[in-house]
Amino acid sequence: MDYHRSTSVDEALPEPQGYARASAAAGPAPMEAEAFHAASERILRAINTVIDGKADAAKLALTVLLAQGHLLLEDVPGVGKTLLAKTLARTIDCTVSRIQFTPDLLPSDVTGVSIYNQASRTFEFRPGAVFANIVIGDEINRASAKTQSALLECMEEHQVTVDGKSYKLDEPFMVVATQNPIEMEGTYPLPEAQRDRFMARISMGYPDHEAELEMLETHQATSPLTRVTAVVTADEVASMIAAVQQVYVSQSIKEYTVSLGRATRESAMLRLGASPRSMLQLLRAAKATAALEGRDFVLPDDVVSVAEAVLAHRIILDRKAASTGETPQSVIRAILAKVPVGQESSPALFRGARDNGRGRAAAQQSGRPAGR
Repeated sequence: MDYHRSTSVDEALPEPQGYARASAAAGPAPMEAEAFHAASERILRAINTVIDGKADAAKLALTVLLAQGHLLLEDVPGVGKTLLAKTLARTIDCTVSRIQFTPDLLPSDVTGVSIYNQASRTFEFRPGAVFANIVIGDEINRASAKTQSALLECMEEHQVTVDGKSYKLDEPFMVVATQNPIEMEGTYPLPEAQRDRFMARISMGYPDHEAELEMLETHQATSPLTRVTAVVTADEVASMIAAVQQVYVSQSIKEYTVSLGRATRESAMLRLGASPRSMLQLLRAAKATAALEGRDFVLPDDVVSVAEAVLAHRIILDRKAASTGETPQSVIRAILAKVPVGQESSPALFRGARDNGRGRAAAQQSGRPAGR
């Protein structure tokens, strides 16, 4: 079944300043709270009709989308990694492409290539599969390191550079990649730089008894994916992202986030701690979590709820810690239990800090002194 909305070559040819159909001059207006809640519920409901018993994975996938991140789905074959990626893509009325990563896949297959036109005697750029709002990279760790690296610029800078010319990607832009454990045949481990560009990693796991029975009942004749239709538009997703960006973060939450990152770098059990980029992405994921919970300010629980998914795939265990049975997940949980949260721990205090912060910002913009 072809679920892609393809883009014509003529439409995809770059303008002098790069490739972009949407104007970047004015960003979308933030979505109102009620509309945000309704849209997120529609997306989650559509995903949960296809993926049985994985509501937490569905919510985390939506969190990453709204936080402008990229998602890595890692687990053994046959547990629904690609199905989750496809379902998330189908709930949004936007352009979608899928890349099946294989050992013979070339970087130009991902980014695009310049082709000589004999009629016009000029080189014309033909965009690759990465030119879409949502890019599904299936079994990403089966491609060579050279091909994997073709995604580095796309994921970080939302642009592609071919033959010395840069082409902007459409917004919103998200890469949803699946991979099998590196112990399996035919896999190449993702380099640290590639893993660090994924905001979060989800391990699907096997379904429970009831969910697996439900799957046998509903997935035999046809896939429930065929019944999934778009429930939001790309513009609505952009407005939801803008609303997430407006979520307030207090100073103590920022200090708590930095403390978590420094704790990973100072841990004797880790050879490589969390990067500064991961701290930015942890805070963005916490803001998206708060918005999905109906709040316009971040609590420590929001940071804690996404810390393992955001940080565990970025750290590398020390050999001694690995030999004693420690895992990245267990180290992150130990750090979360050890690092103090701070004084602002109640919703009332965070709400007051949020209002005071906005009052000071408004005072600075108007030039008047902030009231006490």
